[in-house]
Amino acid sequence: MEARAVGKYIRISPQKARLVADVVRGMNVDRAITTLRFMPKKGAEILRKVIESAVANATQDEQTDVDNLFIKKITIDGGPSLKRISPRAQGRATRIIKRTSHITVVLDEIE
Repeated sequence: MEARAVGKYIRISPQKARLVADVVRGMNVDRAITTLRFMPKKGAEILRKVIESAVANATQDEQTDVDNLFIKKITIDGGPSLKRISPRAQGRATRIIKRTSHITVVLDEIE
């Protein structure tokens, strides 16, 4: 039985979040959560929360064994960008783009 969780409009750039997602893709859920807990990146905490949400969604079905769950698929898509302006020299302004991400985690049981 597949379980999924989606985190939308997360304030991290998709490129930085994908670096963390590549490390845990295909791992057992317990091992992935432990790995992310000790990883010193901002995306690790965000991804850990989404994975824990997917595990909580999987526990809603009584037939699912949480110990046999693994990460089947992680996709990180770009969300809308926030546009900000930073003042520069001689009265000019530069645009700063603050990117957001949509994180989708799909868990499945080992058969």
